[in-house]
Amino acid sequence: DGTHVGILYVDYFPRDSKRGGAWMNNFREQYRKNGKNITPIIVNVCNLPKPTQDKPSLLTLDEVQTLFHEFGHGLHGLLSNSTYKKLSGTNVPRDFVEIPSQIMERWATYPDVLKSYARHYQTGEVIPDELIEKIQQSEQFNQGFITVEYLAASFLDMNWHTITQPETDALAFEDQAMTKIGLIPEIIPRYKSYYFRHIFAGGYSAGYYAYIWAEVLDSDAFQAFVEKGVFDQATAKSFRDNVLSRGGTEDPMVLYKRFRGAEPKIDALLKRRGLN
Repeated sequence: DGTHVGILYVDYFPRDSKRGGAWMNNFREQYRKNGKNITPIIVNVCNLPKPTQDKPSLLTLDEVQTLFHEFGHGLHGLLSNSTYKKLSGTNVPRDFVEIPSQIMERWATYPDVLKSYARHYQTGEVIPDELIEKIQQSEQFNQGFITVEYLAASFLDMNWHTITQPETDALAFEDQAMTKIGLIPEIIPRYKSYYFRHIFAGGYSAGYYAYIWAEVLDSDAFQAFVEKGVFDQATAKSFRDNVLSRGGTEDPMVLYKRFRGAEPKIDALLKRRGLN
């Protein structure tokens, strides 16, 4: 409707002194002061290939998904509608913060969306259906192993953060924890305890499960768009009003059920991973 919602800066290319990776950050969070809405200032940062004199910036599929992912975080910050900074935008529980970013990734490889932007940079030829099918098949490759190694790491995280004894041998503790869940010797946790930075120094203590829980939610939520059409404005508005704009003002499950009409089911995740 033309209303100013915020400013999005994009810093997409590498340069000297810039660290690697991709992330979203805010220079100013949305909030209200004396009845006035203070709009957010958000930045998306990536390290994508720079264009040259001969070629534009050509992205791999992984880089495209990263672009969509960080834009999802950006939307979470931009579309916030909260009174307090500490409850606006991405200031939500750890196991809910990846929903907007991961659901945005679903559009990146959805056939109708993929055909709208994936074109040969010289001829303009639209990506062929055969290649789209291969992309979708590749997303299911080795998912049994990937899922189990991730869940094993999540269980290990929980075991470390519910430990009761004051001292223990790290590797023996890890072996005991994996035996308890019946993990076969051919699979090990994604991270061994002595370099599992996420749970000891990365802010995911007792929260490493958040990635796959977010995937359960975003897979189920995306089904709402598939059922109505991925470009359905009413569904998009509901997601904006009930999830993106609410920040941490209400319990995440309350917000999710308000959008989806029910608690999330695991079926969509299993189907997407080819494990159904």
